[in-house]
Amino acid sequence: MSADVVLAELQSEADAFRVEYERVREAVGRVIVGQQRVVESVLTAMLCGGNVLLEGVPGLGKTELVKALAGVLKLQFRRIQFTPDLMPADVIGTNIMTTDDMGKYRFEFREGPIFTQLLLADEINRATPKTQSALLETMQEGTVTTGGTTYRLEQPFFVLATQNPIEQEGTFPLPEAQLDRFMFKVVVPFLNRDELNEVVTRTILKQRYEAVPVLDGARILHLRSVLERVVVSDPMRDYACRLVLATHPDSAFATERVKRFLRFGASPRAAQALIRSARVRALSQGRAHVSFQDVRYFAAEVLQHRALLNYDGQAENVSLRELIDEVIAKLPTEG
Repeated sequence: MSADVVLAELQSEADAFRVEYERVREAVGRVIVGQQRVVESVLTAMLCGGNVLLEGVPGLGKTELVKALAGVLKLQFRRIQFTPDLMPADVIGTNIMTTDDMGKYRFEFREGPIFTQLLLADEINRATPKTQSALLETMQEGTVTTGGTTYRLEQPFFVLATQNPIEQEGTFPLPEAQLDRFMFKVVVPFLNRDELNEVVTRTILKQRYEAVPVLDGARILHLRSVLERVVVSDPMRDYACRLVLATHPDSAFATERVKRFLRFGASPRAAQALIRSARVRALSQGRAHVSFQDVRYFAAEVLQHRALLNYDGQAENVSLRELIDEVIAKLPTEG
């Protein structure tokens, strides 16, 4: 098969991907008022097979967004309301003693709510670290191990978690190991005047829009396979790696403010997430190759939760998001 034929097929797949992407985005947009960047970020992460942490004050529609996505994508959906008394068995399930037809006792595993395709971990930081850790294996490997047996979850599988940045009493900050398993951290902004009026109209005046299914799990897996064929040139890959290294204070690519205020930088998972999200961004624009702009587009969502401020950064109340934005803006494409 000639190179021209391969490129033509790849471009055809990119065009089809763009059509599917726009259909889903528009379907979610009909249910969720505003928040276009949030919808785009969550959809991108899900097409990559990544998990998302949604952070925002109460009432901004974080839960409604997840419900809308579950309806539009025709996925099995379950919700766990995280509370301080929630136990790991309440999440993954437990072995219970039952009797068989002969009256003999035996242990039987009863699946927990984690056995789904789209899991909403609502107010995840309200659960204890012991319960939060129940998600670690599943978020990374898509499996659940209990009682010496490993169960593989049906794919596609995603965790969308929410947390409130204001309330601190009765909450348990997510450990770095768990934060690193979220492909994106998306900060949900407050609505503007027109959007707020639209929300009131839909809710108070009962003019709601229902989610219309447009994509199923099998199609999502197919679209994910298309991502692997998107061309990522060596300069693009190196640029993603330099972006990650630029968040490390001991790196040659770090800015003066990074060296002064950051304790640790992003992990190798961040570089992988930059490439994967860049591929989705390229395909959503109808291109079968990644550009520098594609790598930068979701860089803040990828990096902002993976870097840690040092004592000086915390004492001076440095904004981690502004620091990451500075890194993205100052790092040259050639290096």
